[in-house]
Amino acid sequence: MTRPLALTLGEPAGIGPDITLGAWQNRRALSLPSFYVLGDPDFLQARARLLGLDVPIAVVEPHTATAAFAGALPVVALTERVTAEPAHPDASSGPAAISSIRRAVDDVMSGRAHAVVTNPIAKAVLYRTGFAEPGHTEFLARLAEERTGRAARAVMMLWSEELAVVPVTIHLPVRDVPQALTTELIVETGRIVARDLRERFGIAHPRLVLAGLNPHAGEEGALGAEDQSVVAPAVAQLRRERINARGPLPADTMFHAAARRGYDAALAMYHDQALIPIKTLAFDHAVNVTLGLPFVRTSPDHGTAFDIAGTGRASTASLVAALKLAARLANVDAMASAK
Repeated sequence: MTRPLALTLGEPAGIGPDITLGAWQNRRALSLPSFYVLGDPDFLQARARLLGLDVPIAVVEPHTATAAFAGALPVVALTERVTAEPAHPDASSGPAAISSIRRAVDDVMSGRAHAVVTNPIAKAVLYRTGFAEPGHTEFLARLAEERTGRAARAVMMLWSEELAVVPVTIHLPVRDVPQALTTELIVETGRIVARDLRERFGIAHPRLVLAGLNPHAGEEGALGAEDQSVVAPAVAQLRRERINARGPLPADTMFHAAARRGYDAALAMYHDQALIPIKTLAFDHAVNVTLGLPFVRTSPDHGTAFDIAGTGRASTASLVAALKLAARLANVDAMASAK
C-alpha cells in the first residue's frame, strides 16, 4: 500500500487546521494524495464543527492512514491536548506544534510516511516555550542531524509552476546582507539546489541563474563591489564543477516571462529579492520546499493568518499545492533511489 504523507498540525490557533480540514473535504475533486495529520483528534473535530464542515475523524496509525483516507480524515493522535482557540494561541500551542513536527520527521525517516508537509507555525509562540531554532527550516535540519549523525545544510526554495527561487540569505536585515553573503555560501547553496533539482525534481541538467546583489548587478563596480568580488567568483566556481550557472544578472530583468524560460531556478541574494517576484506571480499556490534534507519537506507559502482563523475564509490552494508537490518529489526520489 502506498505510504501516506505526514502533515503537521502547525500553530493550532492559526489557519493550518482550517485548510487541512478543507483540503480533505475536497480530496476527490482535488485528486489529493493520502495524508494523515499529527495532532489532537478532539481539537480537529471541534474546529470542523466551528467551521460547519462535515469531516469525520479517524484515529489511525500511519500504516492504516491510506485505507482510512477515503472516508475520514486520518489523525495520528499525539499526547498533547490542544486548547487554543482561533486567533488565540495558548500554552498548548507550542508543545503541540513542536511534537507534531518531531513525529512527522520520525515517521518519514522510519519509512512510515512518504514525505513531510508542514502547516504554518508562529515562531513567536514557539520562542515562548524555549524553542531554540530561528524557524521551521533550521529545526528540521537539526532533527535530521539528530537522526543521521550528519550535519544537514537546509536551503529554502519557493516553488511554483511559473518560477522557482532560492534566497541565499534569508531572515536578515538588509544592512546585514553584504557581510553575510560570501562566495562559499553562494557556491554551497548552488550545489544543493542543482543536486536536488536533479535528484528530487528529475531535471537532468538544471539551469541556475544568480542575481546580483546591487542594482544592475553592480554596474561593473560603480554601484557596489560585491557582485564582482563575491557573486561572480561563485558563478565561476559552480561552472568549474560542471553546474550550469549564469550571473550575476540584474535582478530587475530576471523574472519576466521570456527570462524565466531560460532557467530552472533563480538564486537571489536576499529575502525580498526572491520572495517579491514569486509572491507576485504565484501568491495563492507557491510552495516552500526545503532542499538539502534527507527527506522531502514541503509547506504552504504563507503564515498562520490569525485574523481569519476559524472563519472559513482561508484558501486551501497553497496547502493543496504543497501536498501534491510532496507526493511528486517523494516519488521521483524513490525512483532515483531504486536505480
